[in-house]
Amino acid sequence: MDYGGWYDIDTPEKDFRTTIKVSFVTAMQPTGNVISNRYVRHFNLIYIEPYSDVSLSAIFTNIMEWMYRAQGKMPFPDSVVRLKDNIVSGSINVYNEVQRRFRPTPAKSHYTFNLRDLSKVF
Repeated sequence: MDYGGWYDIDTPEKDFRTTIKVSFVTAMQPTGNVISNRYVRHFNLIYIEPYSDVSLSAIFTNIMEWMYRAQGKMPFPDSVVRLKDNIVSGSINVYNEVQRRFRPTPAKSHYTFNLRDLSKVF
């Protein structure tokens, strides 16, 4: 990448193969793999820290409180409103357990359960 191409070591002459107008785009999950600093310096690294359970709880508690207030004509019974914290913590527990148990594999990379799926519950 530094020199605009690679040497073709499979040919007897070891020809230099020039790359023209090539853009490299990569992606990976944090799996503990180590990437060479010489390679990484060619890219802009973007890392998004996963939400903590406290943050998720605050987000979804606010969503549920908004939902309860938005139902002005037919308010929820107090017995349902009191379950808010249990619903939020139970949903987060299920989310964390699914994340832990159902990891995507190379053969089944489409098995990704993410925060969007949890938000559909609410």
